[in-house]
Amino acid sequence: MRLYVEARIRAGIDEVWDRSQLPDRHQRWDLRFSEIDYLPRAPGEPQHFRYATRVLPLLTVDGTGVSAGERNRPDGTRTSALRFSSAHPLSLIEEGRGYWRYVPDGEELRFLTGYDYRPRWGRFGRVVDRLLFRPLMGWATAWSFDRLRLWCERGITPERSLRHALAELFVRIAAVLVTAAVMPVAVAVGPVLAVAGAALLLPPLPGTPAARRCLRRPPERAAGSSESAAVPTALLATLEQS
Repeated sequence: MRLYVEARIRAGIDEVWDRSQLPDRHQRWDLRFSEIDYLPRAPGEPQHFRYATRVLPLLTVDGTGVSAGERNRPDGTRTSALRFSSAHPLSLIEEGRGYWRYVPDGEELRFLTGYDYRPRWGRFGRVVDRLLFRPLMGWATAWSFDRLRLWCERGITPERSLRHALAELFVRIAAVLVTAAVMPVAVAVGPVLAVAGAALLLPPLPGTPAARRCLRRPPERAAGSSESAAVPTALLATLEQS
């Protein structure tokens, strides 16, 4: 899996599971989706779903997927796996697959995901994906995971945390613009660069989501261990023909 994100959340596994598995709750915090809808299914079948992302006010890119989950694993963890694809000509993602894992760890829950996809548009699509789209997807996933953490830990709703983020972004941009406006031209470059650097590097306020609070690669890989962030290949295999 090429993309990996992990958040540590001080909340119960049931709460995080419900807020990430139920479509009406999932779409509230996940920046990557504007809409998620379950499709009808027969008993015992994997769950098919439709997703949509609003790219511009009048432009929405959609796709479909299928998922399956394990809520009662012997080790106390939970796992869900999914496959997804889009036939929309403006979707860079043609098809992909991924998983979510829920791993209790003392008073915290490790909520983690790994996913990968195949871009369309040939060589051009691969270049755009490598240089722009994939880093953006990684950031959006991590930012969204921290948004979920704030909801579960502090009761800050996704809508409220988005307002926090927009307000803080406005303040940071305004600080740079005001500095540039009030400083004499001859000496403005240094102060403006200093303020811009602070605006970029200072950590967000505690109530504002931040992608930097999440891990972006499996800690087991860094530690040389094989502990439990493994890809659920068996569960993914059950979706191959779904």
